[in-house]
Amino acid sequence: MADLRFIRETMESASAFTTLSGWGLVVIGIAALTAGAVGGRVVGSTLWLGAWLVAAATSIVVGGASTAIKTRAAGRPLLSGPGRKFAMGFAPNVLAGALLTVVLVRAGASAALPALWLSLYGAAMIAGGIFSVRVVPVMGAVFVALGATAALAPATWANALLIAGFGGLHVGFGIVIARRHGG
Repeated sequence: MADLRFIRETMESASAFTTLSGWGLVVIGIAALTAGAVGGRVVGSTLWLGAWLVAAATSIVVGGASTAIKTRAAGRPLLSGPGRKFAMGFAPNVLAGALLTVVLVRAGASAALPALWLSLYGAAMIAGGIFSVRVVPVMGAVFVALGATAALAPATWANALLIAGFGGLHVGFGIVIARRHGG
């Protein structure tokens, strides 16, 4: 019996984290599209920052809840094996983004936020996605590319790049994940 448990635990820890919710990503994308519409185009304004921070908080709740629901429906534990590895790769980048957001806002450098958010979220998806299905780190790489574009492009592009990334990429990749990996 101990040998069977060891084999099962070994197989579970080697498998990919496939319970990331594609439909949850679609809802996150819709929240970002809403933030882009409500917040306006003036990067760093109080309305803009508030809209994007509300979208981020909503996304954390939706992402966590939808993944927990999909994981439970699959009869798998959320934070063991691949799920724990995904979280350990994902969380440090997102936490660094939150900390640097505070630093940049206090320094009056809000114009750098779109590049920061896109790049660090992409890095989070790549790091966590190593333990997930192939489409997740690919999505992360596209986010990093958008972050680089936001860093180098005219400042007037920043909001559109945020909308394209957090809105468009989440909706598009969410649909792919939902169709290929069961919701």
